Amino acid sequence: MMTISRHYVLAAGGTGGHLIPAYALARELQQRGHHIALVTDERGAKIPGIFEGDQVHILPPGRIAGGPIGWLRGMKGIWAGRAMALNLFENFQPSAVIGFGGYPALPTLLAAQKARIPTIIHEQNAVLGRVNRFMAGRVNAIATAYKQVDRLNPKLKDRVHLVGNPVRDEVLSLRGENYPPLLEDGVFRVLVTGGSQGARVLSEVVPDGLAMLPVNLRRRLQVVQQCREEDIEGVRAKYAEHGIPAELATYMNDLPEKLGWSHLFIGRAGASTIAELTVAGRPAILVPLPIATDDHQTANAREMVKAGGARSIRQDNFTPKELAKQIQKMALDPHALENAALAAHKCGYPNAVRDLADLVESFGAAPLADIIRVAPAAKGQALGGEALAREAEGHEA
Repeated sequence: MMTISRHYVLAAGGTGGHLIPAYALARELQQRGHHIALVTDERGAKIPGIFEGDQVHILPPGRIAGGPIGWLRGMKGIWAGRAMALNLFENFQPSAVIGFGGYPALPTLLAAQKARIPTIIHEQNAVLGRVNRFMAGRVNAIATAYKQVDRLNPKLKDRVHLVGNPVRDEVLSLRGENYPPLLEDGVFRVLVTGGSQGARVLSEVVPDGLAMLPVNLRRRLQVVQQCREEDIEGVRAKYAEHGIPAELATYMNDLPEKLGWSHLFIGRAGASTIAELTVAGRPAILVPLPIATDDHQTANAREMVKAGGARSIRQDNFTPKELAKQIQKMALDPHALENAALAAHKCGYPNAVRDLADLVESFGAAPLADIIRVAPAAKGQALGGEALAREAEGHEA
């Protein structure tokens, strides 16, 4: 059967939480024979290892904040970005535009609406983000990562498609592996991470919490922990003082491998973290970031906790004593951890990228329009700086 090649525009804000799912979808669509272009901001364009060699178009900041002057500046940026996106659409002729949240997604989706191009949004968190919230009633489809998404209007339920959150192939490969055996006298491996930048509270609490465990459990510990650069030597000294073997790093490029052999995860409840834990099937103690917008990390942890795959501790209650208590409830009985791992596994969406790509392909131009499409701009071309500004000024708003 002949596969018709189509063009799709992906729009995502400049953080890993938005860009990693967009990148996973881009690779899947490209494997299906389609062409993609990314719209992001300067931060997103600088993230290494993703979208290299692809069309990357940079929009100006359009964040509405900081009082009347900030609002005016933000609106101007959104309007300029909308014009730039319309210019891109004229050359690239996308069959659909997919937004992943973040400020660059807003002008791109507004431009697609103006151009009458089908639009889809993907929400990674269990609370609808601000841009997605604003656009939800205007788009053709809403892809979600959780069964329950707060701040999503129930009247839009017919547009909602539960697909999950795409994860890296290295994590997906863990799906078929068994939970590592945990013998009564065997090594108990704990993995601790705090997101891409680390989390100071984990460095302050986890070593002392692990030291409070009963001696028969403490002596079996083997810890791998991500720390901020400014915290790492202090954490190293704490573990040495407690006599607990620990491997510390500011960045882990082999995180999926470490997740694969871990018995327990301790860390934040970001969307990507939850997706990876549930796809791999690893039990966790989660400490949601208290300053996350709309407290979305607490909502992210909700489904996994309810299923029995994790325990959630508010940061203001996250003390060494509370951590030790929760670990004992999970780890003193090896079967309790195994059951938690199975519960986490049942919450996973291993087919997220496939299902999201299927949804995207269900929207688009008629085959004839695909065949006679105008040739796209050169691969890897980026719109930015003065040239982009000139195009925005000359484009009809």
